[in-house]
Amino acid sequence: MQPAPAQAIGLDTKTVAAFLRANPGWLAANPELYAVLEPPARVHGDRLADHMAAMLDRARAGAAALAHATVDRRAAEGFAERVQDAVLAVMGTRDLAWCLQHDLPGLLRLDGVRLCAEMGQHGRPAAIPGATGVPPGTVAATLGRRRAVVRDAVRTPLLHGEAAALAGREALVRVPLPDAPALLALACRDGRALAGAATPVLAFLGQAVAVALGRE
Repeated sequence: MQPAPAQAIGLDTKTVAAFLRANPGWLAANPELYAVLEPPARVHGDRLADHMAAMLDRARAGAAALAHATVDRRAAEGFAERVQDAVLAVMGTRDLAWCLQHDLPGLLRLDGVRLCAEMGQHGRPAAIPGATGVPPGTVAATLGRRRAVVRDAVRTPLLHGEAAALAGREALVRVPLPDAPALLALACRDGRALAGAATPVLAFLGQAVAVALGRE
């Protein structure tokens, strides 16, 4: 016969029972234990009913957390796969401007992809193929020191152009160019399209665009 848990750690049942009687709120303060406790065979009275309810609540919470983690993982994997396809398209294209504007939205399942580069002196657009000129300081004001950010869309035409009016969520990704601060502005109506969009994956996309621009 296997020893009871209390006996296995050098405690007898009377000691455990005495501790719980002296500390009636202890189980409520440690709800994770409901996941390992065995419920009584029958429920008698309000207190045992409350005990059963607490165990059920703990089980439901655990199942919900597991389901949520599974959905998050699948979303992250799905978005990473789409970014890989987008990077392959960027590296293989002979017309980067066309690829960014027409190919990437479909590959990433987004409603808009726009390359924005800060304008140089005297308001002249940066000499970057396919880039939309934005005022100096835009990238720093938007990203700070971050490589990427995903948020509810601000809906500014400055970054998204015509897609701004429809945008529900946006991802702004730094494109690390040596000659001009630049970013990719990704927009989607349905926020699920950017579910799982982690910073390292978005930063990889930005770096790939920077490398492709270096070949132009």
